[in-house]
Amino acid sequence: MSQPLISAPASGGLPNPVPTGPVRLTINGETQTLQLAPWTSLLDALREYAHLTGTKKGCDHGQCGACTVLVNGRRINSCLTLAVMHEDDDITTIEGLGTPENLSPLQQAFVDHDAFQCGYCTPGQICSAQGLLNEGHAHSEAEIKELMSGNLCRCGAYVGILDAVKEVVDKQ
Repeated sequence: MSQPLISAPASGGLPNPVPTGPVRLTINGETQTLQLAPWTSLLDALREYAHLTGTKKGCDHGQCGACTVLVNGRRINSCLTLAVMHEDDDITTIEGLGTPENLSPLQQAFVDHDAFQCGYCTPGQICSAQGLLNEGHAHSEAEIKELMSGNLCRCGAYVGILDAVKEVVDKQ
């Protein structure tokens, strides 16, 4: 949920504006300066201020993985970190991994293996899988299952997700 733009003083009277400041973020290779309150999560900065809505808000507590993005090539839950903490980082969202005309290998594998149903968790699943590849950890089916366990799929498309990730891992 977004933070209110105005806070009411405890003593009554006129509301005080919420303090904001410029935050420079490099998102998908493009540097943007956003006016953010210091407590704005990276997830809210991406969705509400940078207008990149591919990253999803699921639980907003770091338990579902729908908000997974890559920061300096490593996967993180963007709901659990503040945007101001990532001014010098390279942030990649699902929008930065491929285009409709030129899907990333993982995106194509998800299509080929029907690794989604409703699609809500798919951006986080793909970003998490890309992080596994970047980190060099996913070598076996068991490792993929374990390392992807932080990304939940309420539709139960886990077999397709595993097959898609395994296909890309095996090609590396």
